[in-house]
Amino acid sequence: MAKVAEVSPQRLSIGVLTVSDTRTDENDTSGNYLIQALEAQKHRAVARSIVADDIYQIRATLSAWIADANIDVVLVTGGTGFSGRDSTPEAVRPLFDKDIDGFGEVFRALSFQEIGSSTVQSRAVAGFANDTVIFCMPGSTGACKTAWNGLIREQLDSSHRPCNFVGVLGVRERSL
Repeated sequence: MAKVAEVSPQRLSIGVLTVSDTRTDENDTSGNYLIQALEAQKHRAVARSIVADDIYQIRATLSAWIADANIDVVLVTGGTGFSGRDSTPEAVRPLFDKDIDGFGEVFRALSFQEIGSSTVQSRAVAGFANDTVIFCMPGSTGACKTAWNGLIREQLDSSHRPCNFVGVLGVRERSL
């Protein structure tokens, strides 16, 4: 029987963007959770920012990160609901080269198990832009935990089978 080759997990460089009109470095529990979670998987947090819930501020930060060859992944938390100024999907979708439709679908299915029908108020989206994968999730820490543990962690693990996003990213070799 042929052996399956072992794959060395790759260390990814990740930016975390919090979209909020009220969060600060001191109270950004969702951003803090995502930093801790990605570092626990041996990835590197290479960029972090909090921007107002404003389409153009979101796009400006994301555009700079997408253009940065040293950023493989961007995790965006906040601005995915329907209230007031929530505008993350509108800001981000035009930047995508390809949508990851399944992310929002599966996120809401997982979230339904936790919060019931309120999950329909989440407009979680994901996609690729310039070989950078971008995941946009709600701003609650609970939603970030659901997205990270239920979807993102495995998809950023180069050893996850049958497939993961690491091979699609054009990542330079950065073994753990």
